[in-house]
Amino acid sequence: MVQGKSKLAAKASSSGRHVRKDPKKGARVIPPKKPLAIQTAKIKKNLSAKIGNAIEQQMVAAASSGKLTIMKPENGPSPGPSKAK
Repeated sequence: MVQGKSKLAAKASSSGRHVRKDPKKGARVIPPKKPLAIQTAKIKKNLSAKIGNAIEQQMVAAASSGKLTIMKPENGPSPGPSKAK
């Protein structure tokens, strides 16, 4: 009669590979191998970074130029419909 747990059951439960419950963030791309493709990918990455930085600078300039109108006023009336009957 077996009095303790068997060795096979203990080995089967432990796995060498850890499985993530949620996927990793970020784009999945295979890096290019051909020289022309590498150069094109580098140019595209730099260009998209420059465009993103330009958009961010425009947003900062627009936000710092005056009062932000996205926020609700603290003590003013809400912009919803009035219920006067």
